[in-house]
Amino acid sequence: MAERSTAAVDVADNSGDGPSPAPGGKASSAADADRATADGVAKGQDTPEMSTQDEAKKGTESPIVAPELHSGHKLARRYRLEECVTRLDGFSSWRAVDEKLRRAVGVHLLPADHARARSVLAAARSSALLGDPRFVQVLDAVEENDLVYVVHEWLPDATELTALLASGPLEPHDAYQLVSQVSQAMAAAHREGLAHLRLTPSAVLRTSTGQYRIRGLAVNAALRGITTERPQLTDTEAIGALLYASLTQRWPYESDAYGLTGLPKGIGLIAPDQVRAGVHRGLSELAMRALANDGATASRQEPPCTTPDELAKAVAAMPRIRPPEPAFTPRPDYQRTSYQQGSYGRPQPHTAPQPMAPVPPPPLQSRTGKALKWSVAALLIAALGLGSWQIADTLLDRRDKNDNQTQTEPKNNQSPRPIASKPLTIEDAAEFSPDGLPQAPGAVADTYDGDRATFWRTKSFEDGPKLAPSIKKGVGIVYDLGAEQDVSASSIALKYAGDHTTITLYAADSLSSPGDVDSMKKIATATTSGSKASLKATKPVKTRYVLLWMTAMPHAGKDEYSRPGYKQAITDVKFTG
Repeated sequence: MAERSTAAVDVADNSGDGPSPAPGGKASSAADADRATADGVAKGQDTPEMSTQDEAKKGTESPIVAPELHSGHKLARRYRLEECVTRLDGFSSWRAVDEKLRRAVGVHLLPADHARARSVLAAARSSALLGDPRFVQVLDAVEENDLVYVVHEWLPDATELTALLASGPLEPHDAYQLVSQVSQAMAAAHREGLAHLRLTPSAVLRTSTGQYRIRGLAVNAALRGITTERPQLTDTEAIGALLYASLTQRWPYESDAYGLTGLPKGIGLIAPDQVRAGVHRGLSELAMRALANDGATASRQEPPCTTPDELAKAVAAMPRIRPPEPAFTPRPDYQRTSYQQGSYGRPQPHTAPQPMAPVPPPPLQSRTGKALKWSVAALLIAALGLGSWQIADTLLDRRDKNDNQTQTEPKNNQSPRPIASKPLTIEDAAEFSPDGLPQAPGAVADTYDGDRATFWRTKSFEDGPKLAPSIKKGVGIVYDLGAEQDVSASSIALKYAGDHTTITLYAADSLSSPGDVDSMKKIATATTSGSKASLKATKPVKTRYVLLWMTAMPHAGKDEYSRPGYKQAITDVKFTG
């Protein structure tokens, strides 16, 4: 199994699980076990959880015993076990150290003859092949010496959603980011045939940069033998429950779970804005659309979301929730220091007042002084008069020359006055992907929201800096200016500096079906090596829709959940006409 270079978390999703109803009753429920401490690390040993198949065999089979290992034990002469964080249902989870790469990792261990050993290995290998950085990555999956173990990232800078909710509900912007990022990640996983089936608050982590990452994809369900006939519905309702808990600090079922209090018994599922005052109305309805698949309906009678992809599209259709403005701290009043006052911080000795000496009369108050003043004043007046006469004579001379030139030169030779450019307003935008493989359609609005911290980023490409036409001709965004405008220039702020960022502006036909790039009228093109591209047309082009088309980009390293490669991100776009 190829290893990944990122650092990182997961301790086997061991927080205290209360009864969490699965949609349609298809998934086997988790036992009320494996209570977690505030930092998500369980202490002691928990009651084993049983899948539906396990319960049928409960009376005939002896209980499975987890491998008896200890701190300091090494796997493959490489992974040194440090601390057991979970021991449950025949498997155990450890915090370990990869001595080869000198980094912390997590390890799941179970006997090779365990009934679920084959399914755990298959799930781990499938999850590793996904390679999506929004999930905690599986680094290794091995069977040796009668043991099966799965090695995964350990994220020291990440915090479980369980711990975040312990201090109160999330701000609307944080809850919006949570449901947006988690639904997009799970939609991508389901497109590859992978489901989570155990998407609880302890399975969602927020890093120090504000990114949400999901741990235990496919593996946590395989460890516990959880299956369902409708995996997309199961994961969608789980995301709805996470959003509900983030808005209200309550679990959306009658039973308490994950350190959260459940809803009052007998009232059923009620909208988050009816549970807690001040909840964002749009997010409240979104949570109901994800959860309301069992008889309940959203407050505006909108159709329920039954797949993570439908939920991600519903989030993208919402107005973007901006982060709260930072609190303004007024500057303290200016205070003069003793140094500025001239005392240099030392107390001044007390001295008795001295009698004041007679003040001599100011200079030039005598007769001679007065005469000298009048003489100087007269000289100044004369000099000013002479200078004014010379200036007036020069100006008259120039006016005569200009009048002569105006009479002799034709009016057609006069150069036109430059027309001042004006900023153009962007009304809407959509990603342009003629090959049907978009980059990040949900982040297009971040390119013109005026916030340099948000951006739209391309995928990481292996070849570059110029994109290979046989693989991808380019990537781009179509902007709607609201009406036909004279477009003459554009300023584009970029996230990655470096050579070969090539951008061309075209006049497109529409927002949704802009046409073929080769048939569009070119407005301007530029190649930059910095973090800003300035494009200027030789002649303004009248159009309503402008296509920003990128065909080359620099090489950049790994950041957030984007792999290293040839890539670029657009943070701010402005057009002038």
